[in-house]
Amino acid sequence: MLLGEHEHSLDDKNRLTLPAKLRAAFEDGVVVTRGLDGCLFAYPRVEWEGMVTRLRSLDPLAEASRRLQRHFFAGAAQSELDRQGRLVLPPTLIEHAGLGREVTVAGVYDHVEIWDRQTWRQQQHEVEGSAEDVAERLAN
Repeated sequence: MLLGEHEHSLDDKNRLTLPAKLRAAFEDGVVVTRGLDGCLFAYPRVEWEGMVTRLRSLDPLAEASRRLQRHFFAGAAQSELDRQGRLVLPPTLIEHAGLGREVTVAGVYDHVEIWDRQTWRQQQHEVEGSAEDVAERLAN
């Protein structure tokens, strides 16, 4: 299970060092793609297969399905971690998420989200103000 909030930096070659606690999950490879809400999603290869199954089950004749499939598949990049646990992020994905040098890596159960640090802080501020309301709505 991928958990926690970790502050890291991108180096000059657009490499992100994944937190040591999370690296084992990515031993068999990583797929990074456009995320939702202004971040990137990074999936261990085995978890990505589960996401593929869900996306493939969408009706290809429905416009919303095609848009969602394009969003995730066209932007996806497969990679391996190097010996230092680093992942190279493609420039198009960096641009999509508006990443600066300072980033936050957040574990979200089966994948990690990669956020620009300032955007992450804003997101967290918004969530903290509404988490109770959301929990209440979902409980009903």
